[in-house]
Amino acid sequence: MAGLIISMKPTLQVPEADITNGLVRAKLYLPDAQNGYYRGTRFDWSGVVANLDYKGHTYHGKWFDNYNPTTHDAIIGPVEEFGPLGYGDAKAGETFVKIGIGGLTRPDEKPYNSFKTYAIANPGSWSVKKQADQVQFTHTLNDSNYGYAYQKTLKLTKGKPELVITHTLKNIGIRPIETTAYDHNFFVIDQQPTGPTYSVTFPIAGLSAEGGKGVGEVVNLQGNQLVYLRDLGKREQAYFPNLAAGKPVPYAINVDNTKTGAGVKVTGDRDIARLVFWSSSTTVCPEPYIDIKVEPGKSFSWQIAYQYYTK
Repeated sequence: MAGLIISMKPTLQVPEADITNGLVRAKLYLPDAQNGYYRGTRFDWSGVVANLDYKGHTYHGKWFDNYNPTTHDAIIGPVEEFGPLGYGDAKAGETFVKIGIGGLTRPDEKPYNSFKTYAIANPGSWSVKKQADQVQFTHTLNDSNYGYAYQKTLKLTKGKPELVITHTLKNIGIRPIETTAYDHNFFVIDQQPTGPTYSVTFPIAGLSAEGGKGVGEVVNLQGNQLVYLRDLGKREQAYFPNLAAGKPVPYAINVDNTKTGAGVKVTGDRDIARLVFWSSSTTVCPEPYIDIKVEPGKSFSWQIAYQYYTK
């Protein structure tokens, strides 16, 4: 793809890029080990959408009170997390891999904890290319076991209020890559608090509330919709760990705010392998997982589209 390599901004300024297709405007934070907005070890560093505007409505934004660049969830927008590679095989002091972050050091014999910040032993290398309506990120990790070349492009579709995220993961290591990836989403529509003005529609009915938190108190399932019974308090959460009960379902989810009339439809070209939902008082987060398996020398691609609308 044609484009110019982005030069990072001076020290103490967060590297960022603005893109637009004339309908949608978005600001992206760029990966940077010294000054990047997000430097945690949970989420992929690329494609952080700081804000996105369509027809005066906003769909992503800061949802947390306290910020630290290494806090596991101090991140914004439709961000993604990959499952760890090689953690179970690594001894204390040895490394494992998180795609989009690099090689991390396992500090002890405790189980992997995505909320923990791990030391980065091998950050790999990033390149970033920008055009007016898109940004392409490439992260390359040369690892003795789980090497990869990961390319992720965020592009605003010409003539449509749509953001498309395209991914390609090439296995350049010696072991098969078997993992999951999910998008946490972190929707903050028009800065509205989480409550009855939000509606979330899933692709199937008969959803599972097993193991859920806040069910019947702050949130209910009605057919293929999740509805809020009242606004969530500051420390309240709604959580469903496995809405689809382990069955693969089509990748199609709508999130609407009936008060402002703004909404978004999220679709993907891979089936959802596991469907999780989490929300706090400030953000609404459907979390669709996909399964990934890539043999050495092979590539795996997938795409997620965000169609923004108003009513």
